[in-house]
Amino acid sequence: MPNKKFHLIISGCQMNMSDAERLATALQQLGFQRTDNEEEADLIGIIACSVKQTAVDKIHGKIRNWQLIKTKRPLITLLSGCVLENDRKKLKDKFDIFLDIKNLDSLAADLQAAAPEEKLALPNFFDIKPNHYSKHRAYVPIMTGCNKFCSYCAVPYTRGRETSRPSDSIISEIKKLLEDDYKEIILLGQNVNSYGLDKKSARGGGNPEISFPELLKQIDNLGDHFWLKYLTSHPYDMSDELIEVMKHGQNINPYLHLPVQAGSDEMLKKMNRHYSIAEYTTLIKKVRQAIPDIAISTDIIVGFSGENKKDFQATKKLVKKLKFNLSFTSQYSERIGTTAAKLYPDDISKQTKKDRFNIINDQIGVNAKKYNKKLVHTNQEALIDVVKKTKTGYKNIGKLSNYVAVYIITQEPINIGEFIQVKIIQADSWGVQAELK
Repeated sequence: MPNKKFHLIISGCQMNMSDAERLATALQQLGFQRTDNEEEADLIGIIACSVKQTAVDKIHGKIRNWQLIKTKRPLITLLSGCVLENDRKKLKDKFDIFLDIKNLDSLAADLQAAAPEEKLALPNFFDIKPNHYSKHRAYVPIMTGCNKFCSYCAVPYTRGRETSRPSDSIISEIKKLLEDDYKEIILLGQNVNSYGLDKKSARGGGNPEISFPELLKQIDNLGDHFWLKYLTSHPYDMSDELIEVMKHGQNINPYLHLPVQAGSDEMLKKMNRHYSIAEYTTLIKKVRQAIPDIAISTDIIVGFSGENKKDFQATKKLVKKLKFNLSFTSQYSERIGTTAAKLYPDDISKQTKKDRFNIINDQIGVNAKKYNKKLVHTNQEALIDVVKKTKTGYKNIGKLSNYVAVYIITQEPINIGEFIQVKIIQADSWGVQAELK
């Protein structure tokens, strides 16, 4: 629609970022233009996350401002993303449109008032070409939903059960990205390593879709030189076959994100995680034996219901023992509608959660610094994301293939989105400093 603009606000994980990219394309196909200025937007959309209460609270703060704007000029507000039924009920009447992202093709009908006279029919969600925010890094969803039903998690209730995207659609999208000179491909799903299992026939065990290791192998063979990662995986589905594919992949980065959540079997049982600490530890050992230089990150929840000092010390001990390079640590936040909210009290004080959060992150910092020090004096490949001008030159910020942050000071700027060869000269917990080779 000529002269109509949209602005998107994204919270939560990379899946929400990927959803927003496809939503942006759909809005542009319907005639809207993107703007970074919320104040000039004719449509404001929130890709929300109900996983944490703080994210929901921010939405309520925005709503009050938008209601004020609506008294002065026309404004369409849209809500999508991971939204629990309870939050949906509270928010539904405060937005003009609630969009289930899997039904993105219904957007044209939802926007009748704002769409052009000649209405556009939108294709299926996965078939919409995303409008990527980056020119060199692309998030590619391979599935949506989750079947694990971790007791604390809202995803199965917001995104539904696991649905695998057809492999030919995934491969076709990635081929086009590589043709367009994208350097980094990140496969997305709530549990990517269960890809294809939902397509397995109940009779005869036939599987009309390939497995995740086979999908990863096929993608790895699509180009001679690019970075390939995936997020997020579940320990329960981390197979020996997948580890072997990672070991022998020519483009698969030496990086694995494998959430553990807690270091206590009692906590894992209450979280409904489907593995023990012994099983998880064995799995990490297998990965490191196959790929010695791999960097491993994890997710940890502190302050889950009933977490006593012994439980927390077990988590702290595990973090130190397994030498995680990075942890996405969160303080437990009860979400109404989840199993944990129904069965277990949120009985750990805010201060205790905060203290435990800081302790875990401090240990992660120690781990990361030790890992990063091993990189000093080595030659590495880097991909630059940001370039900042300083008084004396340029600060170039990017990542190594193992997801370690890298900082390079130069007199002239390095091109964003280009591979460069660097030598690591200094290490810290936050990353490494390097110089051009």
